[in-house]
Amino acid sequence: MIPSVFIRVHPWLICVFLLSPLAHASDPIRVDEKTDAVIKGALRWLASKQLPSGAWGSSEDELRHPTAITGYVLMAFLASGNLPGEGEFGKNVTAGMQYLLDSTAPDGLIGNRNNGQYMYGHGVASIALAELYGQTRSPSIRPKLERVIKIIVASQNSEGGWRYRPIARDADISVTVLQVVALRAAKNAGLDVPQATLDNAVKYVKSCFHAASGGFGYQRSREPGFARTAAAIYSLQVCGLYDDEMVKRGAEYLTKNSKDRDQWFTYGNFYAAPALYMVGGETWRQYYTEIKDLLLKNITTKGEISFWEPKLDQGRPVGQVYCTAVYAKILSMPYHYLPLYQR
Repeated sequence: MIPSVFIRVHPWLICVFLLSPLAHASDPIRVDEKTDAVIKGALRWLASKQLPSGAWGSSEDELRHPTAITGYVLMAFLASGNLPGEGEFGKNVTAGMQYLLDSTAPDGLIGNRNNGQYMYGHGVASIALAELYGQTRSPSIRPKLERVIKIIVASQNSEGGWRYRPIARDADISVTVLQVVALRAAKNAGLDVPQATLDNAVKYVKSCFHAASGGFGYQRSREPGFARTAAAIYSLQVCGLYDDEMVKRGAEYLTKNSKDRDQWFTYGNFYAAPALYMVGGETWRQYYTEIKDLLLKNITTKGEISFWEPKLDQGRPVGQVYCTAVYAKILSMPYHYLPLYQR
């Protein structure tokens, strides 16, 4: 029996949800009452921080990257079951979605071209738009999303990866993972994505594997790290390699190398959460239990709103909106609302 809370979701999402081997009925992890209250408080706080344009961003750094931050926040709302015009925060989702659509240029690039890292923001925004289209089939999204995806396909380099500019030159794991996830989300939603593009991306990601440790490097022949490994195995999983040996070893690496605080804590766990969710079993249970406890210990709650101060990332500035969006999304994963996180 499907809980009534899921009935309002698009039928396509319900189908994916029912077919997933990690569906609600079989996943022992649940969002308890305390965590549910924190998630709702975080979403209220995020809604209060939305700008008149529909974008999000509070710190100076976030305001330089509004498309990326808006993409992160939209994924937090989607992960808790809010869709454009549906749910408590449906109006916020609609406004954020429209901001990304309005920020999409005729050639398909999203956001500010003067930012040297704009393929990163493009990737995050593309994932959000692809998930929105997959769950709504809105005719206002598809034409622009098709252009967004075409430019990703066209800018893949000869090794199979992507870098910060839409030029088929060099590549790294951090930008590649975003483009791969956007492509897979678009393919799930019915858009045409060349299989060769995904196959070549898999080859590039695998070339960054560090056999001695089981982790992945930022680029070929680079030292492994938690965030890089999380991004890499998530890339492989969304391409269908759920049981690949490199994914298994990468998951073991993440379990052995997780930290309560790290330079790339928020960024790394944004990828580690869905990667370990798809691994499932005891690996997912242990990860979710530990990160939930850590996040709940560090939450700030004032009345009915909750948010996180950016103190888990050490040595680098990150914003409150970014942290709150990512942590709320991680805590929301046992709701099973995002098709992209299902096998």
